[in-house]
Amino acid sequence: MEFAELILTPKLDGVLLYDQLSDRPIDGTLCVTGHHLILSTRKEGAQELWLLHQNIDLVERKPNIVNNVLEGGTIILKCKDLRIIALKIASPQEYFNISNSIEQLSNLEETRMLYPFFYIPMYNILEDGHSLYRPEQEFGKLLANGDGEWRLTTVNSTYQVCPTYGARLVVARSITDEQIVQSAAFRDGGRFPVLSYRHANGAAMLRSAQPLAAPGVTKRCRADEAILNAVLGRSKKGFIFDTWAKGKSSTTETDQHYSQWKKVTRPIGQFSSVSALLDSFIKLMEACNDVQCSSDKWLSRLEMSGWLGYVLNALNAACVVAQCLDQEGSPVLVHGGKGLDTTLVITSLVQIILNPDSRTIRGLQALIDREWLQGGYPFSTRHKHSCYTPTNLRRKSSSATFLLFLDCVYQLYAQFPCSFEYDHRLLVTLFEHSYFSQYGTFLGDCERDRVQLKVTTRTTSLWSHLNRPEVVKSLLNPLYEPNPAVIWPSVAPLSIVLWSELYTRWSIDQSQLKINFGHIHALVSREKDLRSRVVKLRRQLADLQREYQIVRSEKNGNGDELLHARHAEMDDPGDDGDEESVSSDALGSSK
Repeated sequence: MEFAELILTPKLDGVLLYDQLSDRPIDGTLCVTGHHLILSTRKEGAQELWLLHQNIDLVERKPNIVNNVLEGGTIILKCKDLRIIALKIASPQEYFNISNSIEQLSNLEETRMLYPFFYIPMYNILEDGHSLYRPEQEFGKLLANGDGEWRLTTVNSTYQVCPTYGARLVVARSITDEQIVQSAAFRDGGRFPVLSYRHANGAAMLRSAQPLAAPGVTKRCRADEAILNAVLGRSKKGFIFDTWAKGKSSTTETDQHYSQWKKVTRPIGQFSSVSALLDSFIKLMEACNDVQCSSDKWLSRLEMSGWLGYVLNALNAACVVAQCLDQEGSPVLVHGGKGLDTTLVITSLVQIILNPDSRTIRGLQALIDREWLQGGYPFSTRHKHSCYTPTNLRRKSSSATFLLFLDCVYQLYAQFPCSFEYDHRLLVTLFEHSYFSQYGTFLGDCERDRVQLKVTTRTTSLWSHLNRPEVVKSLLNPLYEPNPAVIWPSVAPLSIVLWSELYTRWSIDQSQLKINFGHIHALVSREKDLRSRVVKLRRQLADLQREYQIVRSEKNGNGDELLHARHAEMDDPGDDGDEESVSSDALGSSK
């Protein structure tokens, strides 16, 4: 199939563009390409529209019929970045041509036809993001620390043991590959327990899928028991956390065969399908887009969506797991359902709470690469549809799990604004690129898919883009002060806030927020400059004090005249004086 076959009208003049925040439409020329929808205007200062077809979640048509005659119509584009755009076209034929083209181009089933395989960066790639966070590099210190507890296994090198896991995994050294294969047959989807994180005190966090509950499947697996017991170490007990809802879809290990493991249930929500998260997100966005509703109705709709409840439950569960690792020093196995959704949310949040490196830009990239990309989160399947696609038109496998994780990170950032190297802008960027992108990082459902698509050689990595100096600078948190401590968030309901920088950015003007953020950045930069000047002046003062001591020591040898001259030089009103006056002068001279 060629793109030209789908583009019936490549260019059309006189198209009116309406968006949510503008009172006046933009009149311009609309161009339809294989991957973009472009609207340009000759008006000075007017912003052009460049919209990836992959960003479009739903195409709605509103024909304009006058006296039973079709006179064009309006095409409403509801996007995965939460925008709603309307294009008004006067010609009936062009109205049908363009709407049909957009609908087909935004629903391409062939992954190799997507923009990442055609995108050519117009900058020098300083580092290959596809190879930045390999398991042997991420767990390098753990594997080389000499204690011999862990090893890197390639038992899944052909993706036969577990299709959704990576080719290289970290497991306990005492466990054989044969035991891994047996444990994989015992777990849903072959997702046997693997190392997710090792805390500074040595306590390990594993993740896996739940045991299979199908008829004829044995309820005991000695190899699986051995994998868990191998990480107990000196600890007398471990914890198994079930993040899925109670019911028929939830199975766990039997107490008889896992006697040293205490089972704890902390479901993120009472749902039996991952699509329930997307249903909640849909209700949230319906409320956020209704700017005319009353305050009482808004609060009621926000509560009825249940979204903030999922956020609260996820943070609560992550804190409990983090306490077991940090305060109890006990190993933890986290699972829930197939181990692809709520499991990854919890294991990721635990690391951000406990590990300060995960609160840096590169640390967050590494975390997402380890837990979500190498961990087999099905981005292409989950993000095929978003909150604007009606239930009857979307797949049941669609979900908003990764967004839930990003929202939880935002809550942590909101409570600890000085402990994160990045701010909400990086989180919004990750949200957008996980749904649509010119980069290949989030393509496919697992590592096996990306290998078959040759993503590493045929596409550019998002990490390569984000780590460019000029891009990193735009994502830095101006309030950041490295914090090596564990951060314990409040999980009181009043502590959870709406992520307005994402959910309402297209319905409520965010310009004042950007201005305030700019003021904060300017104040912090000014303070850093002043600190630098004070440090410089203090060094000058220290040099003068040392010189003064030398003069004093020369008093007996060189006579009083030299000493008095030195004293006169030190007491000159034009000099800086003591440390207190230096600091005061530094601050005053910068006004």
